[in-house]
Amino acid sequence: MYRSRPENLNLLNFRFPLTAIASITHRITGILLFAAMPVVLYFLDQSLQSEAAFEQVKEDFLGNSAGRFLLWLILSVTAYHLCAGIRHLIMDFGYLEGLKSGRMAAIVVFVLAGVLAVLAGVWIW
Repeated sequence: MYRSRPENLNLLNFRFPLTAIASITHRITGILLFAAMPVVLYFLDQSLQSEAAFEQVKEDFLGNSAGRFLLWLILSVTAYHLCAGIRHLIMDFGYLEGLKSGRMAAIVVFVLAGVLAVLAGVWIW
């Protein structure tokens, strides 16, 4: 009996289309946002205690490079997830579902998210 099936399913051997990469990274950023939620909620809770607590949280986040990088990372992941989510919503309405338009929408999402990440970095630093 002859079976024609792949022997090695190493995902690094496959070349995914740009639309698939955009969709996969949207899911990954969703997981990262979910993982960052307790940290963000903790700092929000601490900052709402008093004015002194707010200044302390601000100093903890913006006082050192690691805090600034963490804040930039959270903002960048949020920006990408928002852009890709809007792309998915537009696709749910029946637009941008073709090969060319879907690829162009994925490129727009990557470029727009990159611009927003740079702007967040300029705002933080």
